[in-house]
Amino acid sequence: MAGLLRAMYRKFLGKTSIPFTVFFADGTYYDHGRGAPPAFVIRYKTKKAELNSLVFFGWGLIESYIIGSVDIDGDLKAIIRAAADNEPPLAETARQTRIFHPLIRMRNLWHELLFGNRKSSRGVKNALAHYNRGSDIFWQYLDPTMTYTCAYWKEGTRSLREAQKNKLDHVCRKLRLQPGEHLVDVGGGWGSLLFHAVKHYGAIGTNVSPTIDQNRWLLDKARQEGLEEKITVQENDFRQVSGTFDKYASLGVYEHAGKGQLEDWIRSMAKCLRPGGIGLLHFIAHDRPMETDFFIRKHIFPGGYLPGLTETIDLMAVHGLEVLDIENLRRHYALTLDEWAATFDANWEMINRFNPALFDERFRRTWRAYLHFCAEFFRVKNSVLRLYQVTFSKGNTTSYPMDRGFLYES
Repeated sequence: MAGLLRAMYRKFLGKTSIPFTVFFADGTYYDHGRGAPPAFVIRYKTKKAELNSLVFFGWGLIESYIIGSVDIDGDLKAIIRAAADNEPPLAETARQTRIFHPLIRMRNLWHELLFGNRKSSRGVKNALAHYNRGSDIFWQYLDPTMTYTCAYWKEGTRSLREAQKNKLDHVCRKLRLQPGEHLVDVGGGWGSLLFHAVKHYGAIGTNVSPTIDQNRWLLDKARQEGLEEKITVQENDFRQVSGTFDKYASLGVYEHAGKGQLEDWIRSMAKCLRPGGIGLLHFIAHDRPMETDFFIRKHIFPGGYLPGLTETIDLMAVHGLEVLDIENLRRHYALTLDEWAATFDANWEMINRFNPALFDERFRRTWRAYLHFCAEFFRVKNSVLRLYQVTFSKGNTTSYPMDRGFLYES
């Protein structure tokens, strides 16, 4: 089996200049790099793990790493860079809209059948699976604003906290928030955008989210800061927004709508915004519709689907929304994930002590793979991942500025 694995690694990683070493279960090894210190070392502990890699390629390696039958030492991000060195250029990668591995594609389809968000009840369960773990764990790798979305690393930014404040203000400026306006934030997490909008722009805020832990934390903080009359919560799915609002925002949650529910999301978005109102949709995406990575769907965000920018814009048009601006923050998200990954690793012992049964070694490996691998996926030269902010109006705008100067005024 070791011989077959050597051939597999030569095929999928053999063109990279990054040195690495793979140790097999029988004690033999494959060394790539002509004696240079390896950037990463992969150690197979069992024949079953080797078979998993042979059958499922990189997906099998990651799953074996998660359950502990493979160890990976060194720089996890270097594995993604090495794989990217062996993949086709961006134009060809972007044409590959389906997962190339037939077995993984079948598993992905089965996952959609079992965990798709066709019903609101399943959407709520999927949201709770990731976010309702208790706020303590997220405190240990997010910045003090508790913002769990891509930051904005404008020139001169020195820390993640500063980058997240940049992002919150960037969003409020794009929305042209005015005192007394009512802002709805769909999937607002711990409320960082709402707190910023209320404190700095005089807005009134509503969070729509089914995640109980986050909602409780948000309302407690609002009471502590004397903002309970300015910030309210609707504990609902994204399809159940009630009321009409001056401004709409959703940061990093549209990806959870699910493959068949994008129009439900856009319809709800359009319905709850007053005529002439301004909204902003911030989401991880592909440029074109394509299948979402199976590892992320199975282990991190069940039921999720990374939408295509093109299908999103098409749905907005159908529901009477005018696109005003599109900004790609792909490189900003790589830097954000770098910070989360480094802080998670540094604070792992603290996270483990909160609940050793829940935050065990399997959880640590799963979260490390998620944070480190995703950081590099957003950085490599042939990545098809994007992070878009789409600003829009309900109907054709008559008052939005004609240029972007207002975004950068001091």
